[in-house]
Amino acid sequence: MTNKLSDKDKKDWQKFLDSSEKLQSKDVDQLNNQTINERSIDLHGYTLEEANKKISEFIENCYANKIKKINVITGKGMRSKNLDDPYQSKDLSILKHSVPEYIKNNPELMSKIIRIDLDSVLSPSKGNFDIFLKTIK
Repeated sequence: MTNKLSDKDKKDWQKFLDSSEKLQSKDVDQLNNQTINERSIDLHGYTLEEANKKISEFIENCYANKIKKINVITGKGMRSKNLDDPYQSKDLSILKHSVPEYIKNNPELMSKIIRIDLDSVLSPSKGNFDIFLKTIK
């Protein structure tokens, strides 16, 4: 790899610096020209009870702060110890399945949510899903 910039690259960079052209923000929705506020929460390592409490607090906080999209990282559940226990549910003990189920069964949280991306929850190749929040009126 070379550390030197070509004369053309230097000229292009200077031209950009001298221009009034602005870079397009990646946080602007192309269709509606609205700002998309997005936050993520990683629930790896939490127990079911801890994860449910954290996601409730996180959704409430994001809704109050007008965040529109939440990316919830749960992991795929591939290393979950419950897979070896025949007395535990193979799905509902895994955060990937239990957290969306908890949210869907909580009317207070669902009143703030437009949609949960359940296709991602059902996909064996994904360890995260999105929640789309309503806007405070």
